[in-house]
Amino acid sequence: MEEIKNFTFSVYTENNVGILNRLSAIFLKRHINIESMTVSKSEIEHVHRFTFVVNISEVQARKVVGQLEKQIEVIGAFYHTEDEIIYHETALFKISTEYLYDENIQEKLKFRRAHIISITERYFVIEASGLKEDIDNMYEKLKPYKLLQFVRSGRIAITRPKMAISELLAEIN
Repeated sequence: MEEIKNFTFSVYTENNVGILNRLSAIFLKRHINIESMTVSKSEIEHVHRFTFVVNISEVQARKVVGQLEKQIEVIGAFYHTEDEIIYHETALFKISTEYLYDENIQEKLKFRRAHIISITERYFVIEASGLKEDIDNMYEKLKPYKLLQFVRSGRIAITRPKMAISELLAEIN
């Protein structure tokens, strides 16, 4: 049986209404849960990049890329293993101000990419960024402080090796 692991998909598309529904339906039809998703402009003008993180086999990953590329608006679709990408997530933690000067909280902020971004009379907000595990660890450390709110972004990722999207676009033009 094929090993199940995290794959990060980079999907370059035209920016058309409904494209998100069509792309996510490809995962839905195969009963693949999307762990994380982000959308942004890409390095190419008028082209958007969708980043999906899913936990599947490599055989499934190849099939999904094939299905993604069948969409008219998709310029290119790629999948990457964890060691082929550099990635980050960001999280916000809202905590009651009563804990602001707690020595333990200050110790937790020594996490390599965490800092306070807002303080009010009732609460303060910590922003942290890093790998999924870094955010998970920070969450566990702050959970005893009665988190008022918590939110994390989807993965943003770039590949270590050069991607073929630029060459693909040159062929199209």
